[in-house]
Amino acid sequence: MSSRANGFRLAIVGVGRMGRTHLEALRASSTVVITAAVDPRREVREDLSAEGVRSYSSAEELLEKETVDGALVSVPTGQHRALVEQLARAGLPVLCEKPCGLSSDQARECVAVTEGARIPFQVAYWRRYVPELRSLRARVMAGELGELLAVHCAQWDAAPPASAFRAGSGGIFVDMGVHEFDQVRWLTGRDFETLKAVTSGPPAADPESGDVDCAHVAATLTAGATAVVSLGRWHPAGDTCRVEVYGTKGTVSSCFLPPSGGDAVFHEALRLQAEDFARRASDGGSTGATARDAVVALEVAERAQAEAGERS
Repeated sequence: MSSRANGFRLAIVGVGRMGRTHLEALRASSTVVITAAVDPRREVREDLSAEGVRSYSSAEELLEKETVDGALVSVPTGQHRALVEQLARAGLPVLCEKPCGLSSDQARECVAVTEGARIPFQVAYWRRYVPELRSLRARVMAGELGELLAVHCAQWDAAPPASAFRAGSGGIFVDMGVHEFDQVRWLTGRDFETLKAVTSGPPAADPESGDVDCAHVAATLTAGATAVVSLGRWHPAGDTCRVEVYGTKGTVSSCFLPPSGGDAVFHEALRLQAEDFARRASDGGSTGATARDAVVALEVAERAQAEAGERS
């Protein structure tokens, strides 16, 4: 970690909805501070400057004028691979928003370039930092639930994002599903084997993006367990994430991101994630998702797309 009094100096590249959320979450950190940001929009840079964050119009300008300890990539998904490569070649540790590219091939390219540059690299699967889920994982790994039989996960958003976002998101399995696919693997220590996927949308599906509004995946996992993943873009009660794990000795159900109070859980997880990334950049110690984890999550998403007949 940086020896500067203000802690680990993090630059955020891309200050859209998710980038702004990271900014808000990291205000509570005592060890990581966002000292610089990149965004092509002049009005965004002016707002950031007013908040005391030095801002630049491009990553090139950031690398030329700023000294930071790491970068958080939160640009649109289609720009992940190129930006990760640019920052890695400059020798900067990178925390990249999920899914680390629109395809498993793009994620593999991120693996290759970051390993070739020998820089610390992490993918932002924030569920791994939710205390309730960490406790659940510890119980599963300790065998407290007995022989694992099934995992049920649900991610239901209050309302869909804009059509422009959906058109460039890769579709519901890439945009939303990768969170659940990584979560299942992390919670259980098991991989996906066979899977079936179905989707629905009309008349609610977005005609411009071609993205559906609801999807489900049923899968077998290694060592005999099963998993069901539910994805939805319309949940009027509010953003919700749930998980249930059951085995021969017990069952645990958790609505770890409830419609009311979920922002606090989300922000805490983002803060813990950034602080863990700072440790990775310093000494390599981290519990976060690697680029190889991101590759696997995208591979499962691509299989689900193919099974459901969705666009790739």
